[in-house]
Amino acid sequence: MKVFVAGASGAIGRPLVDQLVASGHQVTGMTRRPHRAERIAAQGAKAVICDVFDAGALDAAVADAAPEVVVHQLTALPQALDMSKPGIYDATNRVRTEGTRNLVAASKRAGARRLIAQSVAFLYAPTGSWVKGEDDATMENAPGHFGAAMDAMLDAEGQVLGADGLEGLVLRYGFFYGPGTAYAHDGYWAGEARRRRLPVVGSGEGMSSFIHVDDAAGITVAAVERGGPGIYNAVDDDPAQLRDWAPAFAAGVGAKRPLRVPAFLARIVADKALLGLALTSRAASNEKARRELGWEPAIPSWREGFQRALA
Repeated sequence: MKVFVAGASGAIGRPLVDQLVASGHQVTGMTRRPHRAERIAAQGAKAVICDVFDAGALDAAVADAAPEVVVHQLTALPQALDMSKPGIYDATNRVRTEGTRNLVAASKRAGARRLIAQSVAFLYAPTGSWVKGEDDATMENAPGHFGAAMDAMLDAEGQVLGADGLEGLVLRYGFFYGPGTAYAHDGYWAGEARRRRLPVVGSGEGMSSFIHVDDAAGITVAAVERGGPGIYNAVDDDPAQLRDWAPAFAAGVGAKRPLRVPAFLARIVADKALLGLALTSRAASNEKARRELGWEPAIPSWREGFQRALA
C-alpha cells in the first residue's frame, strides 16, 4: 500500500518507516527539517519536507503521494520534558489541534481511505480499575499545563475518529522507551534519575504502561494493514506500579536507588500532574489490540525491555 507518514523523522517515525518499507509498503515520509530528509530517503522511503501548518503545501504533498493510508506521528515536545514548566506543551498542543485539522483535510482531499493517529495511554480517569480499556472514561480537569495537553489530545482523537469518509484509528501509546525517547539511556528521565529526581512518592502505587518504540512501530504497521476504526491501547503486557518500575529504570541507567518521598510532603512541593502520575495514574490493557489487530509486543514487559534498551 501507499502510506504517508507525517512525523517520519521522530522517535517512533524512524522505526515505523523501516518496518513499513520492510513489509513492502510504498512510503512517503514527511519532515519539516531538511537535514532529516536524507535519512528518510536512505531508509527506502520518499522524503518530503513540509510544515503541517502550511495547509497549501501539506495538501500538495499528500496529494502527490496519493496514499491509501495516512499516519499522524507529529509532535513538538522538547527533549527536556519538564512537565511543570510553563508552555511546555504549547507547541505540541497546536500540532494536535490545528495540525491534525490540516492533516485530516489533506487526507480527505487526497482520497486517502484510512487515517491513523497517535494518542497516549495515560489519559484515563484516575478512578476505579487500575488497568483501563478503551471504553473507560478519560481524565477530566487535569491539573495545570497537563490539563491543556489532555484537552488537545482528546480534540485530536475526536477529529480523527469523526472524520467523514476516513477510517479513523487512534493508537493510545504507553510511555515510549528505547532510542530517541525520554526514557532512553541518554534521555531526559535518565538524567533526572541520576540526579535522584525520580522518586517513589508515598506508596508508589500509581500505574503506568510502557512500550518500546519498535513495538510501537509494530502495532502501527498492524493498524495500517488491518483492524476496524476506533481506539486501541498500544502498550506492553505488564502494567507497572511506580514503586516497581522506577527502581528498575534507575538501575538500568546506572543511577542510585530512587528516594522515597512521603505523599504529604510531595503534595506541598510537587507539580500536581507529576503527583497524579505517582499516586493515582492508571495503566492500560492491550487486549483489544491483540484481538482485533492480531498484534502482540515483541518485548512483552518493560522489565525485560529496560534491561535490553538501557544497557
